[in-house]
Amino acid sequence: MRRWLGQDTLKPWQYRSWIFITDPDFRPKAERVLDLYARTWQGKRLGDDEYVISADEKTSIQARCRCHPTLAPGQARAMRVNHTYGRGGALAYLAAYDVHHARVFGRCEPTTGIVPFMNLVEQVMTQEPYASAKRVFWIVDNGSSHRGHKAAGRLTAAFPNAVMVHTPVHASWLNQVEIYFSVVQRKVVSPNDFPDLAQVGDRLRAFEDRYNATAQPFQWKFTTSDLDDLLTRLDRRTADHQEESSVALAT
Repeated sequence: MRRWLGQDTLKPWQYRSWIFITDPDFRPKAERVLDLYARTWQGKRLGDDEYVISADEKTSIQARCRCHPTLAPGQARAMRVNHTYGRGGALAYLAAYDVHHARVFGRCEPTTGIVPFMNLVEQVMTQEPYASAKRVFWIVDNGSSHRGHKAAGRLTAAFPNAVMVHTPVHASWLNQVEIYFSVVQRKVVSPNDFPDLAQVGDRLRAFEDRYNATAQPFQWKFTTSDLDDLLTRLDRRTADHQEESSVALAT
């Protein structure tokens, strides 16, 4: 049966999910972020003393101590990790990624929140070249640690040369630090086999050092033109769906 289904063009077990755009200012917010990636702000090129930081939190990284030692990979044999484990707690990993210089600043905190996020901001903004920069743009999503005008005001009050820029609602995929987090998930956290949280933190800090020594900026290719094409397709699909629904109701 599995072979028959695998050969069929219909694969009902596969699916793709989506979410409707609910942010009325989706395009202008997304455009600001994409312009910053292209080193532009309000129609003007950024100077050499202006920087773009992408920041967010990776929540609940657990320390799972496997009940039996992990077996290292060998010839024609994958790594083997025991399924049963003991829980050693969890921490939050906060990271700020310099988009154009491929430099990451991270810290481990017991949990997320306004204070942990501002600790990350202070960690970055009190060192050069950001401390004396003309402007440092902080791209963030709409998480509770940095949501809305209050968060933007709090950032600027602490560091007058810092500017908070929010992605649209439900558009964390526009935040480049998420790409870095995916690298961390694959190369640091998985498979999760840590005796305690101290080793989790040590592994994350060691990876940051390695990453900063070798990384290149992400080759971000999604532009405002691509954004307009995407929104046009979504509008067309929405209109077609509404038309189909109207016909169905009429019949």
